[in-house]
Amino acid sequence: MAGKSSKGRSRKGASNHNNSNGSITNGNVNNNTVSDDVSNSLKHVPAKDNNAAIANSENENGKPDSIAAETESAFSSNPQNVKEEETHNSEAQLMQGEDNLYAVPVKTLTGEKLEVQLNPGDSIIDVRQFLLDSPEMGFITCYDLILHTKDGSSHHLEDYNELSDVADITTGGCSLEVVPAMYDDRSIRAHVHRTRDVFSLSNVRASFSSVIAKQNETLKNRAANSRDSSKTEVRDLDGLGFMEDPSGSLGNLLPSPLKDVKCVESIVFSSFNPPPSYRRLVGDLIYLDVVTLEGNAFCITGTTRVFYVNSSTANNFDWKPSKATWEATTLIALLQKISPKFKKAFREILDRRRAYHPFENLQSLLPPNSWLGLYPVPDHTRDPARAENSLTLLYGSEPMGMQRDWNEELQSCREFPHTTLQERMIRDRARYKVTSDFVDAATNGAIGVINGCIPPINPSDPECFHMYVHNNIFFSFAVDADLEQLSKKSTDSNSNIQSTEIRQDSENVSDSQVPNGGKSNGSSSEDLNNGVEAAQEISPEAQLAESEQATYASANNDLKGTIAYQEADVDGLYNLAMAIIDYRGHRVVAQSVLPGILQGDKSESLKYGSVDNGKKICWNEDFHSKVSEAAKCLHLKEHSVLDGSGNAFKLAAPVECKGIVGGDDRHYILDLLRVTPRDANYTGPGSRFCILRSELIAAFCQAQASEKSKSKETNSEGADNLATNFQNEADADNKELTNEKATENAEEVSSASAGDYDNCDEIVFNPNVFTEFKLAGSPEEIAADEDNVRKVGQYLTDVVIPKFIKGLWQLEVTPMDGQSLTETLHARGINVRYIGKVADGTKHLPHMWDLCINEIVVRSSKHIIKDVLRDTEDHDLAPALSHLLNCIFGSCQAPAGKPDSNGIQSRTAKKEQQSAGKNSRGRARWKSKGGSRKSQPLYTKISSESLWSDIQEFAMTKYKFELPEDSRSRVKKICVIRNLCRKVGITVASRKYDLNSTAPFQPSDILDLCPVVRHSVPVCSDAKKLTDAAKSHMSAGLLNEAYNLFNEAFRILQQVTGPMHREVATCCRYLAMITYHAGEMDVAVAQQQRELIINETCLGLDHPDTAHSYANMALFYHGWEKTEFALPYMTRALLLLSLSSGSDHPDVAATFVNVAMMYQELKKMNISLRYLQEALKKNERLLGEKHIQTAVCYHALAIIFNSMGAFKLSLQHEKKTFEILVKQLGEDDPKTQESLNWINTFKIRELQARPEFVQAFQAVTDGGSGSSGAPTNKSVNAAMIAETLPRGRGVDQRAARAAAIARKKAAARGLVVRPQVQVQSHPPPLTPLFNIINSGVAPDVLGNGDVNGVKKNGVRSSDPADATKDQSVPTQEQEQAPAGLGKGLAPLDAKKQKSKPKPKVEA
Repeated sequence: MAGKSSKGRSRKGASNHNNSNGSITNGNVNNNTVSDDVSNSLKHVPAKDNNAAIANSENENGKPDSIAAETESAFSSNPQNVKEEETHNSEAQLMQGEDNLYAVPVKTLTGEKLEVQLNPGDSIIDVRQFLLDSPEMGFITCYDLILHTKDGSSHHLEDYNELSDVADITTGGCSLEVVPAMYDDRSIRAHVHRTRDVFSLSNVRASFSSVIAKQNETLKNRAANSRDSSKTEVRDLDGLGFMEDPSGSLGNLLPSPLKDVKCVESIVFSSFNPPPSYRRLVGDLIYLDVVTLEGNAFCITGTTRVFYVNSSTANNFDWKPSKATWEATTLIALLQKISPKFKKAFREILDRRRAYHPFENLQSLLPPNSWLGLYPVPDHTRDPARAENSLTLLYGSEPMGMQRDWNEELQSCREFPHTTLQERMIRDRARYKVTSDFVDAATNGAIGVINGCIPPINPSDPECFHMYVHNNIFFSFAVDADLEQLSKKSTDSNSNIQSTEIRQDSENVSDSQVPNGGKSNGSSSEDLNNGVEAAQEISPEAQLAESEQATYASANNDLKGTIAYQEADVDGLYNLAMAIIDYRGHRVVAQSVLPGILQGDKSESLKYGSVDNGKKICWNEDFHSKVSEAAKCLHLKEHSVLDGSGNAFKLAAPVECKGIVGGDDRHYILDLLRVTPRDANYTGPGSRFCILRSELIAAFCQAQASEKSKSKETNSEGADNLATNFQNEADADNKELTNEKATENAEEVSSASAGDYDNCDEIVFNPNVFTEFKLAGSPEEIAADEDNVRKVGQYLTDVVIPKFIKGLWQLEVTPMDGQSLTETLHARGINVRYIGKVADGTKHLPHMWDLCINEIVVRSSKHIIKDVLRDTEDHDLAPALSHLLNCIFGSCQAPAGKPDSNGIQSRTAKKEQQSAGKNSRGRARWKSKGGSRKSQPLYTKISSESLWSDIQEFAMTKYKFELPEDSRSRVKKICVIRNLCRKVGITVASRKYDLNSTAPFQPSDILDLCPVVRHSVPVCSDAKKLTDAAKSHMSAGLLNEAYNLFNEAFRILQQVTGPMHREVATCCRYLAMITYHAGEMDVAVAQQQRELIINETCLGLDHPDTAHSYANMALFYHGWEKTEFALPYMTRALLLLSLSSGSDHPDVAATFVNVAMMYQELKKMNISLRYLQEALKKNERLLGEKHIQTAVCYHALAIIFNSMGAFKLSLQHEKKTFEILVKQLGEDDPKTQESLNWINTFKIRELQARPEFVQAFQAVTDGGSGSSGAPTNKSVNAAMIAETLPRGRGVDQRAARAAAIARKKAAARGLVVRPQVQVQSHPPPLTPLFNIINSGVAPDVLGNGDVNGVKKNGVRSSDPADATKDQSVPTQEQEQAPAGLGKGLAPLDAKKQKSKPKPKVEA
């Protein structure tokens, strides 16, 4: 079988070569090798200690999820869920036994032997993919596999069989043999393309982590070669420089391109192709012209069996072999025979590939777009192979053979059996692969549609309604159905349009939408119908503008609905594959072709729903039963709706959905625009597609179920009291019977509570309330349905959003950029249209206020830029984009005389005038051919003032938010540029920009314009359940069980998605944390390395998760006592944070603190204080002077000044710490008491520096007796303190709980530190004095007890006694206190012990 690489889908084969990562021998992480060691390590860790340490580890990467935490809490507390968890765990354990990997040797065509790790459930296609990813077999594409078993029998392996169907490999003694197969036209061309790919190193994605690892290895070797290894040179970080000039650091983001090793001068298809008929009949398939590095030219014949060098010259064809020995079964084997230089260069390529991490040789199926391109731009060199590939405009089609039937492939995969876990894995893997291939083909096809290279199937219709079919994919522009009616009403009066699309939409929406800040009165369906009738009186142009805004929303909602029904996974109910592609201002919806839809009338096969907005409703009992089953998963209510004739129909879905029986007799459901109810806070005609998020519905149902459960628990407590009284009154003879009844009652209460949790499934919503459709239920029922939806909207505004804002202040969530903010909002069920309300609630948090403003500016600018791009010709794209960026970030004036304040607005009228009844190559929806004849491009009439005016107006219209007057100057320009480029698909040069100039961008800075894709690629449900269960076990402190579950989820995901997937990175992150806490440092670093590579490949080089991965890697090395290796990772983390969030962010302050602690351990106090000073400034400015993190900062400063011997400054900073803790937590909180102990300790240390006082105290102590020692010492203690301690005033329990959560979240974000066994040291001369101050009792009572270190916010402080070791450091007092610690810190050990025992997980 021949084929191209599947771009990282598979598990990597375990070859025998060595690599630079030691224990990482293959892409399939062999966790079995460390599982036993880790399990044994975890067995010695008390579960009680694990609980607090891992309780909030979910948020260590800066992406907490309160909904997930609530779900886990309910999961662990509900008896039914516990029972389900046990069942799932038993199934997982069974699967774990079935999923063991077995080493199978492979004999290749070249005679080399390698070994792959196989599972009996692997298919032969999987085995081929494993071999294709190995360097030894990567260039062999056409072969057959023979399986030799232990008993001596041989089996020919068919592609679509599983290994278990052929032989039992678990018994051992099995081996695979690769034998050559016959080439055909398709496979031989695939072989040539694969050979070219092997020659190039461009598909190897070198991670910065690998570069840093190699640098650390070099540093380690230098230290080993030198005599004094302790004097390792540690360079200073330039992290502060990143924050001061983020634009200047753009060039440091992208890695240097790998230099290819040249093997041949050229390999091209010969002009003698195709073979003549007489040669075709004897097996000739292709001819290749090859020029070797020696300068020799050869003509190679590719036959069905071998490749050989023929005797042809430049102009004469001669098929005869040149030499009998110059033939081979592969092209590379032949080239090795004819060119010694090729053989040497190819060996170097293989060696370099082996040197990289196996994951770096894999590609993501859906790689992210990069907003930065290399600068200077690499030279464009000659490449005949590249030129050949570009000659054929395929746009996603297969180069040869039949086109793929995407719908049949997807539905066939969906119909795979899925009763057992192994069957579900095979099914999920097939669905994931087919859907990913569909998205890739749809993206290429959409580019062809927008570029005008694919003709429409309805060329006579208006341009905005053109439809396209290419590669069995249906393409259409995202246009609302009612736009067709509006276009018919449009006349030449369009020339009188004076307002903009934005202004028109603003006028319509502002009068109808309920403000976000207040409670919604909620319009009834009758009022809404009246509003719709009134809206019909609005001009068609205004409705067209409103429909333009609804276009994107309807496409997004359709995709969300498709994903929702896909996850419901109802047997017999099918969805089409779908993707949304945004490119050059257009939004194209790509779907797999519905069978039979292009051959007949859609209305004839319509069985459910309506195609004419409810005038005629179709209904089918079989279809309704399937839709009703899906409605149970989606919390949708079965309700009655009236059609235009007054007939009532029972539906369990929105009216406008369409249930169609396809030509393959499958039941398809389409147009899922409203699978959740309409938002009662937005009920005007301009907000038709403003619906609630499914996450909000789930959270609301869970909250309602919890309230019911609590109320029934209260009732059950009363029943228990009655039962207790009854039991007390019962006779002793009836005691056993009473106990049996009590047990039965307890079981009933338990089952009742489980049933209450299931009540959340009984909370259902009518999706057709607050719409123009007429409901057939009673007025009371309709009113109840509307009230139910209003409650969800009120729950969103009154509970969810305030709780989210509170979590922002408590640092439970810390979004870094616009993407993470959007994901965080969506995870809590908050639509982005509420971002204005969120911004209004975060004015006291400068970093969140700025982030919300930046996101609003970016989203508003995105719509305006896309509108301009739709009206821009090919040759004006780069100038238009650079001009628009200059208008946003510079100061540009319209070149045409007087600036046009309505520059953006006026283009709507021009486009309407130009688009009436004309076509324009199918490229723009409202642009005509006359647009190309315009004397001046439209973008040149836009100025900075007009553009920012439109941005402010759009923000008010869309988000109900008034941008501040200084928003233009206060936006974080680099962060906004990054976010805007990612949303629009722009790639700019990675050079330093002068963002203070009037025109920072030039047309040459615009390097590319890429499509932005949204898709419905399915997820692996079994892996998700395992991950959720593992997180629950981590919260309970069961690390051994959590490790096994994460490891199992990792294996399943590798089988389903391959290593290059975001969920695989999540598993690696948690596995790294658990092994770190278990003391397996090398395993933790290896797992973290995998997560880093996956995040860089799948999410992007500058994604916030990537930044946190680098920071975690640094903390691992720091905990491993390799701080000099950790600093380069911190440098990278600071660079990424400066680009994604800017300098003003709590995570930046936390990273500064971590850097400071690392430098403190390296005895570079000046550098440490500099970072601490910046961290304290940021925390005070961003969080406030009385925030918990500010207190931690002051405490960290106290510790570092203590290590420097500046005890007076230590005392000052610790007093501030104590004041904040008393206010936030109360005096009785353990953390407050620890701070008080430190204050007393620092006072003694300060007095210890005064010799006269020490002598007086020793004299008093020596002269006193045992009986009078305690009062004397107490009086001396009071004299030293010279002040009374603050009086207790009680504990604010709510504040204490909130602060405890904040501390746990902060500790988890920085990875909870391992406990350090304190090494007993000789007591200092004044140890009795320490004991007096810290305990308030006499020295003779305390003896020589040591003072234990304290821990704040997950930060272990130095032992006060140990701190005296650093008294020799000169005291450094400053007028202004330097800054201190942030959240998520590494250990604050003033001086680590050189010999440490194996660390354990700490509470």
